[in-house]
Amino acid sequence: MGICGTAMGNAALLARAAGHEVLGADTGVYPPMSTVLAESGISLHEGYDAARLEKLAPDLVVIGNAMSRGNPEVEWLLDTRALRFTSLPALLNETILSTRKNIVVCGTHGKTTTTALAAYILRENGRDPGFLIGGVPLDPPTGNHLGAAADPFVIEGDEYDSAFFDKRSKFIHYAPHVAVLNNLEFDHADIFRDLADVQRTFSHLARIVPRNGHVVLNGDDDNLRALGPLPWTRVTRVGLGEENNVRITNFAEGPAGVKFSLVWDGQLWANVSWALPGIFNVRNAAMAATAAALALGGRDRISLAPLARFRGVKRRQEKLVDRTGLAVIEDFGHHPTAIAETLSSLRNRHPGALLTAVFEPRSNTARTKTLQAGFMRALSLADEVFIGAVNRADKLKETDRFDAEAVVQHLETQGVHAATAPTNAEVLEKLKTATLTAPGPQPRVVVFFSNGSFDGIIAAFAQAAK
Repeated sequence: MGICGTAMGNAALLARAAGHEVLGADTGVYPPMSTVLAESGISLHEGYDAARLEKLAPDLVVIGNAMSRGNPEVEWLLDTRALRFTSLPALLNETILSTRKNIVVCGTHGKTTTTALAAYILRENGRDPGFLIGGVPLDPPTGNHLGAAADPFVIEGDEYDSAFFDKRSKFIHYAPHVAVLNNLEFDHADIFRDLADVQRTFSHLARIVPRNGHVVLNGDDDNLRALGPLPWTRVTRVGLGEENNVRITNFAEGPAGVKFSLVWDGQLWANVSWALPGIFNVRNAAMAATAAALALGGRDRISLAPLARFRGVKRRQEKLVDRTGLAVIEDFGHHPTAIAETLSSLRNRHPGALLTAVFEPRSNTARTKTLQAGFMRALSLADEVFIGAVNRADKLKETDRFDAEAVVQHLETQGVHAATAPTNAEVLEKLKTATLTAPGPQPRVVVFFSNGSFDGIIAAFAQAAK
């Protein structure tokens, strides 16, 4: 149920690869996942129908966490108990993860890129890892792969809940042998009460890492350090500070790209030059490389030369237009920290350019006031800001809803030109007028931040800008 979601669709493909017959339902069966699923031989059904489900009578129903009470199939399953049902994370544990050496990549930011990096590094070093990536990677060339049973399985470990009937974080199901704790901040205000609540679920994950396993921890993150020493397993700290086991040194970023070095216990591990932007991606690489090395038995088992060829993940600082005087970039950022890191990196990449940020308050937390002050600080790093319509604004009380007008007014006091509009279509017209109608002599970078479709205005602007 909910098969066309990225995670659910990739999991369905893994189940198919493992030899199961798979079929699924979703509302508005939609590409690209619908196309991939259909081509793989998975039957797709439009909408939810209890009578149809009863007739199909599958051995197991996997309920996506977008499903809730009131769904006709959910209600029939609960009324009759005629069929077994489970959550996606529990399915993955039961069918794949319980017998594998798993690298579980967790954190508020960077999970998708770090998961892709770990899988890519292992593949480029001659291994056949399994993996499940919650996005569309360029490297490796697919978001899911069963891999060889003897090799690690790399999975993106989301702290969001598992299903309406299982409020544990998804990653609790993933049987970590190597748990990668990339960073920790307050997010998902619809699930967690406060920062301590998020820390609690990360602590629960760390407690199920076996004594012969590893925790790879961002040693520069105060919120992760607060979890304590974790004495029941082996901990490897990664970061910029001298107290870390794996240190990032010699970081430099400019128009030509990024250079950095990795030093493990005082010995040079690798010098790297690559195309991905920012110190945040360097940290992702260091965490992924350390996890891959530990899963295979040590740093000498891994060459990091392939990092020079790594192309990243779609919608993560993805360049849509690159012509004289104008670059257009799409980014999945929906948390203040991620937006601030990306804007800082773009300053380094495009010195002297006018930086325009276009932000959609879309995620369950971003569309509320919870992190509004943080968004104000992050967006003030741009020269110009356009704020889209609050997604599903009618579902929120006005007192709880992200206040775009207040953010615009604050940014203007900081010397940042800002604008908003009641609809994203109107935001697009304002953006086009400001950037394409009379662009001026200064080169410009336009970056869109959204974890959704932004009502199609990203593609529309990119087409108009070419």
